[in-house]
Amino acid sequence: MKNLFFTILFLVSIAFSNAQVNEIGGHIGGSNYIGDVGDETYLLPNKLSVGLIYKWNFSQRIALRLSGTYIQLSDNDAKSSNALRNARGFSFSNSVREAAVGIEFNYYDYSLIKEGWSSTPYIIFEVAGFNYHTVDSETTPGTYETVSNTGFTIPFGFGFKTKLANHIGINFETIFRYSFTDDLDFNNPKIPSLNFGNPNTNDWYITSGINIVFGFGRRSCYSDVY
Repeated sequence: MKNLFFTILFLVSIAFSNAQVNEIGGHIGGSNYIGDVGDETYLLPNKLSVGLIYKWNFSQRIALRLSGTYIQLSDNDAKSSNALRNARGFSFSNSVREAAVGIEFNYYDYSLIKEGWSSTPYIIFEVAGFNYHTVDSETTPGTYETVSNTGFTIPFGFGFKTKLANHIGINFETIFRYSFTDDLDFNNPKIPSLNFGNPNTNDWYITSGINIVFGFGRRSCYSDVY
């Protein structure tokens, strides 16, 4: 078992040593929440998401990606087609600060520093931690005290990327996140006025937008892939 571990570690170190093509850039787009409040349309951006992204390309098909994203979340029962939600009339606004690491798989070979035009669809699998706010107590009727909280999610999504110019690319992507928590909308079963919805379902949050990235680095010593 120990030999297998060191063999895998050796192979990974070779992959990283050969992968000298990096991408760095920014994200801007829209975000929306899916849960017990407001509109039930699964993809309907109504708030802002912004962030930074870094990629380390193993090859023209696979990249390690790191990202930090600020995501606003808000919804209102008045926007729902559900009559019960309309009558309840609840609304909320929250924000998420997320750090994620994952893998990006390109359907076709893709490179920003290789000569010629390049484009491909791709899929994303990540793990992430996020910080957000939850309601801790009701100080007076209808007035609540919030505290900072942390959560865990496994983002997954898809996109399309294309080369705009030498070393510059644009990515269009949508990422879905199951939050493993039911309180992004301030749901709190300990506070009667905030005890609503289905306790057996957790909240989702989704981002859709564009990334502008800059590719830099050098070709591998052992390959002309890039």
